[in-house]
Amino acid sequence: MEREATVPAAVAVLVATELGEIAAYRDENSGALVQNVVPVPGRETSQTNADPTPLELHVENAFHPHRPDFVGLLCLRGDPVNAAGTLVSSTIRALRLLAPATREVPHQERFTTVPPPSFRSGAAAVAHAVLTGDPEDPNVKVDCNATAAVDAEAAAALERLRDAYVEASMSVPLRSGEMVFVDNRVSIHGRSAFVPRYDGQDRWLHRTFVLLDNRRTRGSRLGNGSVLD
Repeated sequence: MEREATVPAAVAVLVATELGEIAAYRDENSGALVQNVVPVPGRETSQTNADPTPLELHVENAFHPHRPDFVGLLCLRGDPVNAAGTLVSSTIRALRLLAPATREVPHQERFTTVPPPSFRSGAAAVAHAVLTGDPEDPNVKVDCNATAAVDAEAAAALERLRDAYVEASMSVPLRSGEMVFVDNRVSIHGRSAFVPRYDGQDRWLHRTFVLLDNRRTRGSRLGNGSVLD
């Protein structure tokens, strides 16, 4: 996480605030507004940004009631061998690959999502729908590593939805100086696997979160700051 002003961190914040209000989460990286995404020795199977193994497709902070609307990724240093790519998948494209009966199940409150390892705490999982809103253009709330179904039929539908997201995904191999924003409401993202060297030359990103309506999170932001509880 970035605690001091640097040119890359300032760029990440300035570009992010063109979309909305920058935000962070107190239980994740101690509320840092700009977070480093780098491989960390000893966390090779943690399913976090510090893990170089494939990062499952997910909505950022899917378990949280106030998920970011956009996730910004600024590349400071790309993967030296171009193996690591940011995977992005569209909900609309994924749904086109599913049968009508399968598409109905994710709209039902038959799923739970637990907090990721990067959070120190989190509320007990409550049953929720994976897809909400217009069936033809729904919002999504899922983490393929942390979302589970409460019954067998829902589990089968969730697995087919995951497969559709994977099939519909595209890889974005970020290079130094490039920045992307993922719409965290209607798409999910992940990362392909890569082999870290831990030599100071591994892939390095700055991550930021953006809220479009800061007013709706006012009750969760102490002192009307940028950090959510």
